[in-house]
Amino acid sequence: MKTIMAKTPQDSSFSFSRRYFHWKNKDDDEMQEILNFTPKSEDLKTFPMQQQSARARKRVSVLAISKLLGRARSPFSSGRVVGTLFGQRRGHVRFAFQEDFKAAPAFLVELATPTSALVKEMASGLVRIALECEKRAEKKGAKLLEEPVWRTYCNGKKCGYAMRRECGAEEWKVLNSVGPISMGAGVIPGGGEMMYMRAKFERVVGSKDSEAFYMMNPDGNGGPELSIYLLRV
Repeated sequence: MKTIMAKTPQDSSFSFSRRYFHWKNKDDDEMQEILNFTPKSEDLKTFPMQQQSARARKRVSVLAISKLLGRARSPFSSGRVVGTLFGQRRGHVRFAFQEDFKAAPAFLVELATPTSALVKEMASGLVRIALECEKRAEKKGAKLLEEPVWRTYCNGKKCGYAMRRECGAEEWKVLNSVGPISMGAGVIPGGGEMMYMRAKFERVVGSKDSEAFYMMNPDGNGGPELSIYLLRV
């Protein structure tokens, strides 16, 4: 699977989230403050020009994590998680997000999309998956990651429903097989046609009803090739 880079600066993950992922309620001002963050003048004097943008990005990440994740009561203790996409070539694809590769997935869903179809989509360009669920009056205090059913959109196209799953023996077998891998994609040896892709993701919380996961490129250049948005409407 080839790495896909952003074609323009507007293709970056944060640019996309501002244009299409509408942060709601009282968190709007804080999210705009984070996205529009400008480094202080003393930082610019201390660091060479080539390091200023990296310094600013780091401060944006720290500010986002400290302001937003503390309020979310999340199963994750940091803003970076391990994401694994896997499934039989002719079966449905599953996504798992873990604190680390030894921890039980805090979020595991199965999409209606065939694994081979999603792999093909990712090879042709940036992929943005949006998962939407309904607000339920009888489950007012339910956490976003615990919602059971999601409408699924891939690059704006509706593609069925995703179902939250418990991590059973089959899922653990796959996750343990790729446990030592921090980033990569391929077919699991001895697993038939079980395909997988694993990477680190940056997690951003908009509110109790909106979260996003952005795949992180190891070289730090360009936008992620995969972004996943969770929204309760």
